[in-house]
Amino acid sequence: MTSVQPPAAELSADQARRIALRAQGFLGAPDRRAGVPGVLRHLGAVQLDTISVLARSHELIPYARLGRIGRRPVEEAYWSGGRAFEYWSHAACILPVEEWPHFAFRRRAYRSRPQWHHDLPDGAYETVIKQLRAEGPLTATELGGAKNGGEWWDWSASKVAVERALMYGEVVCTERRGWKRVYDLAERALPAAVLHDDLDDAECLRRLVALAGRSLGVGTRMDIADYHRIKGEQFDAVVADSGLVPVTVEGWAKPAWADPEALAAEPRGRHRTTLLSPFDSLVWERARTERIFGFTHRLEAYVPKPKRIHGYFAMPLLAGGRLQGRVDPAREGTTLVARQVSLAGAKAVAPMAQALVEAASWVGCTDVRLERVDAPELRGPLTREIARALV
Repeated sequence: MTSVQPPAAELSADQARRIALRAQGFLGAPDRRAGVPGVLRHLGAVQLDTISVLARSHELIPYARLGRIGRRPVEEAYWSGGRAFEYWSHAACILPVEEWPHFAFRRRAYRSRPQWHHDLPDGAYETVIKQLRAEGPLTATELGGAKNGGEWWDWSASKVAVERALMYGEVVCTERRGWKRVYDLAERALPAAVLHDDLDDAECLRRLVALAGRSLGVGTRMDIADYHRIKGEQFDAVVADSGLVPVTVEGWAKPAWADPEALAAEPRGRHRTTLLSPFDSLVWERARTERIFGFTHRLEAYVPKPKRIHGYFAMPLLAGGRLQGRVDPAREGTTLVARQVSLAGAKAVAPMAQALVEAASWVGCTDVRLERVDAPELRGPLTREIARALV
């Protein structure tokens, strides 16, 4: 492991929490003029996921920072004008188009990969590229069908080929249409200024570490490495040249690094009250969430129903710069249903009511119905606060 420089600053746990909130866009006035593209550039990666309860996660992430923005404009802001592309970062993510060169290291790794889960039939790759060149952009269905007819992983030859081309960087996903990836040739879809693999692996990693540090504000080795899913040893090799500075944080057992700009001014401003997607980059890493907020959160969508504690898609409540509860939401017509609500105490009642009513309005619901509240004594106060907020 690379030797660590002496810490440049000592941060209290509260300072680190507020630095993280500001870096993620939850403390201070939101930049509404920059809008959704600004949120994407600021975060550097917006995770995609198939689950849609109130909305899909990539819609929830700008909503959480900007409030009741139009849902259709969210999609347009991501995909129109060649602003973004989809690639493997923290997971499948929407990424700002200017980050294309930074993932050259990953594209090269895929190109040299000796084995794959799916076999690629002879000629299938070339056929897909030829079809995209003649007809693109196209979905996998339009390329000949996504599946062979078996289970979900039983991809067709054309689907295997186009996904391989996506990983190699010859093809790019430029939008989702009905949740299907739309593929096009990178040479046609991306601006010429970014369409290159000129950066060597070390420079790609250095830039990604610097960007992740900026997006997090402050983080441990694993926090920062995990942001774009690079290896710990890759982080070690470039952190000294990344511009991040070593810091110590009260209560953190491991060394940390911070963005110098995050240390330059005390975080101040209004705290956002909102519900968070479990895939939001503020909370997507469980250990970091526990360390910063003292809040244990686990996505239970893939947990058998009898073993769930907080519900299928429990969304944490952010209020006053802290995580003060969670709700498992659903929609029935024009009613937002809070299937299960957990609160940190009476102080969380009003923020939860505000967050539920705002979220309901955003998705076109006119009413909010409570089902289960973990603390029965808070059900009445929460019901009354929701009624007031709905007026």
